[in-house]
Amino acid sequence: MWTSYAFRRVCQSVFVIWLVATITFLLMHLMPGDPIEIMAGRLNSAGMSHDQAMATAANIISYDPNANVWVQYLEFMRGLVTFDLGNSLTNPSKTVFEHVMEYLPWTLFAVGAGVVLAVVVGLSVGMAMAYRRGSWFDHAMTSVGSFLTGVPNYILIAAVIVVGYTMLGVLPFLDMRGRITAGVEPGFDFVFFGDAIFHAILPIIAFAFTATGSFMLNMKAATTEVLTEDYVTVAQARGLKAGRISRSYVGRNAMLPIIPQIALQLGTLVGGSIVIEQILQYPGAGQMLMEAISNRDYPVVQAAVIILATSVVIASLIVDLFLVRIDPRIKSEGQDA
Repeated sequence: MWTSYAFRRVCQSVFVIWLVATITFLLMHLMPGDPIEIMAGRLNSAGMSHDQAMATAANIISYDPNANVWVQYLEFMRGLVTFDLGNSLTNPSKTVFEHVMEYLPWTLFAVGAGVVLAVVVGLSVGMAMAYRRGSWFDHAMTSVGSFLTGVPNYILIAAVIVVGYTMLGVLPFLDMRGRITAGVEPGFDFVFFGDAIFHAILPIIAFAFTATGSFMLNMKAATTEVLTEDYVTVAQARGLKAGRISRSYVGRNAMLPIIPQIALQLGTLVGGSIVIEQILQYPGAGQMLMEAISNRDYPVVQAAVIILATSVVIASLIVDLFLVRIDPRIKSEGQDA
């Protein structure tokens, strides 16, 4: 039954989230140093004595590095289940959720827009490559797709900055840094949205680079395979218009194996946002993670990793269940399992 398949997939997703949370907890506590020492070092360098700096840091940060690890783990899991992840160690006035949500939406916006751009361009070009296989267009786009897939996106976006800003002087890179321009107030108006998009252009392009190449090549392979199917030949023999065959018969079936890759690309790009955001000085979840790791802000790091992993797992789950509904072959496999 489909419901039993869905139940198993939900249980698998919950297990993966628990595993990610446990591994993240262990890794954070195996790292050398603790947030009290880091803050005390800063206070000490500002002129405070070592003992006074340690006492002040311990008073500010409600964290005991000598507490039993199992007690900390059980407390951490209890907070995870009740959606109470505590407060940031380096900014106790804010909850972990509030701290993460200051950065995460910006990364999700840039990654999401990049994936949408990659899907539109990659699938369109990939289908055109399959219809014109063997032509100069096919060979050229195959080379482009292989190049985009093989070269890391941070190198490609760095090259764009060097050429556009340093060599040609047509890219206003300095003005594009940050999330919004100083003085622009967040709100539901064209000024804010236009400014946010202006600052997110380079991250969106960077996230779209690798995904576009992958979608191009995969869509070409899937479309080429579908074009050899009997139902396409029958549709052509019936005299159906090429546009209808392309949309209803070829495109729809060729996209089925591509849909799961969209969820995987989301996870890959979000995970790779650290380097991109550092290069482009775009304060998102990647930059927040780097700061939290350097400050040993365990609750923030754990929450950020778990939220990102959960988003990817849920996206993958939704895609799987959606595919089972629309593809009879997958549905049959799910029922037989």
